[in-house]
This record gives sequence, structure tokens and C-alpha cells, in this order.
Amino acid sequence: MFRKQVEPIEALDTYKAITNHFRRYTYKELMKATKNFNDELGRGGSGVVYKGIVDDERLVAVKKLNDVTQGEEEFQAELSVISRINHMNLVRVCGFCSEGPHRILISEYVKNGSLDKILFEERQNSNNVLGWYERYKIAAGIAKGLAYLHHECLEWVLHCDVKPENILLDADLEPKIADFGLAKLLHRGGPDPQMSRIRGTRGYIAPEWAFNLPITAKADVYSYGVVLLELVMGMRVSDMATEENEKDAGLRTLIETAKRRLNGGELHWVSGLVDVRLEGHFDSPQAAAMVKLAISCLEEDRSKRPTMSETAQMLLSLN
Repeated sequence: MFRKQVEPIEALDTYKAITNHFRRYTYKELMKATKNFNDELGRGGSGVVYKGIVDDERLVAVKKLNDVTQGEEEFQAELSVISRINHMNLVRVCGFCSEGPHRILISEYVKNGSLDKILFEERQNSNNVLGWYERYKIAAGIAKGLAYLHHECLEWVLHCDVKPENILLDADLEPKIADFGLAKLLHRGGPDPQMSRIRGTRGYIAPEWAFNLPITAKADVYSYGVVLLELVMGMRVSDMATEENEKDAGLRTLIETAKRRLNGGELHWVSGLVDVRLEGHFDSPQAAAMVKLAISCLEEDRSKRPTMSETAQMLLSLN
């Protein structure tokens, strides 16, 4: 926790340590680190991410947040929670800037970028196809990271926007979940957080969002189920989802077909779902188990979905 600052920003040190690895930077420092916010890595509803180099020569990702309405003290209180989150499958947040209207997060730079670029955008490049083992490893890593957020953190953390764009891959293709603290940072504290309006991405949103039901960890489980299917199929399953407030007919048809066939013991049917670019080089029993797990994560009745801890354990048992 932090006291509300009363000194003018110029009187502060260049940065202030919150923990041993979590520091406060000035806006001027970040302008220098990013060459005036010039090297853009990506953008989304929550803000724009830039590549930067801080004074100890570390590469970092610098995210300028949109729509942060919290005051200084509340913002830093939220950051004090995020700064303690540490898991190999979560992007490490290592600093922040809270100066005037600016709210900025500084995270570790993850070399290979986001999963969507490798899984979807490079479909035409046969040399860059993710192998089956890499897909399994990525699926297991994402599950472990979400299980940590849901079950092992001192404070319960929901992601609320699990999708390939928020899964980064390091040099060894180990997945790291990004933006896991933004639901808390951006929307906590008001009388009406309006979670269904401002979080989540079409195609990955659990059915309960449409009915304004209280959002639980099972919403992340649903989104994970979509990502798991996409890893198996190598295409955007989420494109089957139709416009907001309509039935996701294509996805639901796939789910019901998969349920019927898998429950009937037709495991060979899964081979037709697996990414054709793998040219048959995949573990058939493992693929069938992963599809079956994805379908259970995509149950419309959230009480029937597994927890992320159960999901991670199931995946690890397949190795």
C-alpha cells in the first residue's frame, strides 16, 4: 500500500521502488526509453504497447493505458497486488508511471510476440508452422498461468480477456499471459464496473456476459476453451461466433457435434479437426483428449465447466 503523494512530481527521485523488482518511472524517462513512444508493438481496447529500453539496458514493453479513472492512491494500491504476482507463464510487470493523466505499465519484453501472429497470420508460411508438441506445451502453460491467477494468488484475479493476442511466446515458445491485471486496474472501485461492456473480446466471451450475470473464474475457463480449440485446429474458431446478442451457431454446432462423436467413442473423428498443416504429425489420443477438454470448458452452463486447476492437471496428465 502507498500513501497518497503530496510532493510535486519534480521532487521525486527518478524512480521509486515498490518491491525489489517493481519501480516507478517518470513520464520523461519513458519518453526517452521508447524514443518518444515511437516503436509500437501492438494496440487494443485497453491501450497501446511500445518497445523500450530502460536505463539498465533491459528491453521492456511499455503500455499506455486507456480509460483509467482511478486516483493516484487507488492505482498504486492495485499495482501493489500485481507487483507480487510471479509465475513463469505470466508476463512479469516490473514498473509503472502515474503522472498527471498518464497511467502506464512496464512489463518484460517477450521475444516472439503474440500467439495469434504465429498461429494465424503465418498460415501461408509452411516453415513457421507450430509443431504439435509446441501447441500442447503452449496449451499447458496457459492453463498453469490461469490456474495460478485463479487459485494460488493471495488475491483472486480474473483475466477477463483470454485470447491469442494476450498470449506471448518467449524464445523457447513458452507461453506468458499478458494483461492479466487490467480488469482490476481499469475497472475496480466504481459503483458500476460494467464489466460486460468494457472487457472481453467477441468470440471468446462466455455466454453469461450477454445476460449481465456476475462474472466468475468460469468466464476465463470458457475463453480458454476457445483458445485450446484454436491451438488444435490452427484457425480462428472464434470467427464462428456471430454478432453480439445472437447465438454463436457455428461454434455451438461444432461443440455439439464433437460431444456426440467423442461420447460415441469416435476418436478418429478428431483427426479431421487437427490443423492440416501438421500433415498428420500429431498425437491422436492427446488431440482427442484436448478437444474433449476444450468442449467441457465451453459448456453453456458454467457450473459444468472445470476449474482452471482441474484443466491444468488434465493437460499435464497427457504428457
